[in-house]
Amino acid sequence: MPIAETELHYDSTFHLLIAVILSAQCTDRRVNMHTPAIFRRFPAPEDLASASFEEVYDLIKSITFPNNKAKNLIGMAQTLLSEFAGEVPSDPDMLVKLPGVGRKTANVIASVVYNKPVIAVDTHVFRVSRRIGLSDGSTVEAVEKDLTGNIPADLRPLAHHWLILHGRYVCIARKPRCAECGIQQWCRHYIDGQVL
Repeated sequence: MPIAETELHYDSTFHLLIAVILSAQCTDRRVNMHTPAIFRRFPAPEDLASASFEEVYDLIKSITFPNNKAKNLIGMAQTLLSEFAGEVPSDPDMLVKLPGVGRKTANVIASVVYNKPVIAVDTHVFRVSRRIGLSDGSTVEAVEKDLTGNIPADLRPLAHHWLILHGRYVCIARKPRCAECGIQQWCRHYIDGQVL
C-alpha cells in the first residue's frame, strides 16, 4: 500500500477525533457520509459541548450505537474544554480520559495527527497480525505489545495503516485474496501455495 493513511475524512484534529469515535464498529465509508454535516454543525469543541443529545443523535442515527456515541461525543467535547483547554491532547494516556475514547482511538489520534510511535489495534490489525504471523497474541493488548516490540518506532504510524488497508482490501476476513497478496511468501496462513 504505497499510500498508507487513514480513510476517514477530516479537516482538524477535533474532527478526526469525532470521526474515529464514530468509526467504532462502523465502516469508514458510512462515517464519511455523515461527517460533513457534523463538522459544519460542530466546527469546534464549544459547539458540540453545548449541543443537545437529540441534535447529535439526529446527525448520527444511522451509525452504529448512536445513543452511546451521541452521549460520548458531547461528553468528549465538554471534557476537552474543562480539562484540556479545548485542545486534543497528543498523549494516548491523556486521550483515554475523554468519553468514548479507548486505547485504539487514542492510538489512532496519536499516530495520525502527532506521528507518535504507537500502534492502534482494530479488528483488521488484530486479524492480519495473527494470520500472517506478526503476533500470536490472543488479546488486543497482546497483539499491540508484539507489534510495538517488533516494528521500529519510526514505522509504527505507517504500519498501523498498512495492516488496516491490507486487512480491508487483501487479507479479508472471510475470503482472503491470497493469490494477489504481495506478502504471501512470508505468510504463515499461505504456505506452499496452500491456504491453511
